[in-house]
Amino acid sequence: MRHETDESLTRICLAVFRLNGALLDAGDELARPLLLTSARWQVLGALALSDTPLTAPRIAQAIGLTRQGVQKQLNALAPLGYLEKLENDDNRRSPLFWLSDAGRRAYQEMDALYRSWAAKLVLGLPVEELADAARTLEELAGRVKSWGASNTPQRGGRES
Repeated sequence: MRHETDESLTRICLAVFRLNGALLDAGDELARPLLLTSARWQVLGALALSDTPLTAPRIAQAIGLTRQGVQKQLNALAPLGYLEKLENDDNRRSPLFWLSDAGRRAYQEMDALYRSWAAKLVLGLPVEELADAARTLEELAGRVKSWGASNTPQRGGRES
């Protein structure tokens, strides 16, 4: 038997899946004039918001993508001149990445496009409700991350 909280969580999960797809599509559209995609924008953002150069695994950890996915985006961003690749004294096989001046400008342009789009998107939505939604999603994300799949019922509906 399903409970109301089960139904609410299911609605949240489905809404997040739909929102994620819609945000990626919108991000791709916003980023296209700068020769970016949502994924490349995320990588630029991780570097822009960091105080120090980052390795591909650290970028992946910061934005919730795989290391391989981040490396693919780094490889696409490098020919655009958006990155500086630095030696990593701690691990020679894992270079550090930093935004070049061109990368910083591209990120700033992208940020301005995003802020304008976002302001229109949330027009008329109460700030308190947006803040509550963000807190709830952050709490759920933290629980999912810390619990992983270890707290799921066993197949057949029986919990161990």
